[in-house]
Amino acid sequence: MPLPVIKVFVFIFGSMIGSFLNVCIFRLPLGKSVVKPRSYCPSCGKTIPWHDNIPLLSYLFLMGKCRFCRMRIPTRYFLIELITAAAFLLFFNIYGFGFELLYYAVFISGLIIATFVDIQHRIIPDEISVGGIIVGFLLNLSRFILPSSNHQALSQVVNSFLGIIIGGGIIYLTAKIFDLVYFKMLKKPPIDGETESMGGGDVKLLAMIGAFLGWQGAVLTFFIAPFFGLVVGVANLLIKKEHTIPYGPFLSLAAVIVLFWSGPIVRIFFIH
Repeated sequence: MPLPVIKVFVFIFGSMIGSFLNVCIFRLPLGKSVVKPRSYCPSCGKTIPWHDNIPLLSYLFLMGKCRFCRMRIPTRYFLIELITAAAFLLFFNIYGFGFELLYYAVFISGLIIATFVDIQHRIIPDEISVGGIIVGFLLNLSRFILPSSNHQALSQVVNSFLGIIIGGGIIYLTAKIFDLVYFKMLKKPPIDGETESMGGGDVKLLAMIGAFLGWQGAVLTFFIAPFFGLVVGVANLLIKKEHTIPYGPFLSLAAVIVLFWSGPIVRIFFIH
């Protein structure tokens, strides 16, 4: 089959996965099944027929509105399908068909769900963060049965395990230290003993990132994410007068940057 045709199929398959990610983003925070019932309009509750549920195309044909109630469909649905399709195609161009394509497709899918759920609900579902930790480690463990040396597989597994521990640990300890200093200055104890500056979902998300990118990737993500968070946080404070922002999107964005540009980043900042 000609390569351009294969790429078209990869893009279409990615858009279909993006459609499923939309279901997860909508239903997981509500505690609903992502399998049943079939897709329905959140405004009128009508089941969406198959011809109105074609990734990317249906949104364009319907001009972003439900066929039945004519309520607007959030642009997010189209955007997530497009991002996922583009990401799958990009990974295919880099890795071709094989384990690495599956590995990073699973990783980016988890980041997309975590990002958009956190933006809307200020939470990161355990199904994604904790589930991602388990899946990331198991995928690395499965390298032992791939046609590569045991030494390489063992290195990847150890790196994934350390990524989970260091990724989750570094952000948790940093938040705890900040809270101790902050609340000591205010002479006010944290509510219910919980970490105020960083939610548990963020801790588990960085542990998940470490499971896929290893401990070095987790550490780089930890240091890069605040730069994006600071810019948005200041703008949010000045415009909306809000002091808190969802941090998951910045961890996810930093993880993507580390995935593609960790080498140049390390050379620029750590190698002289």
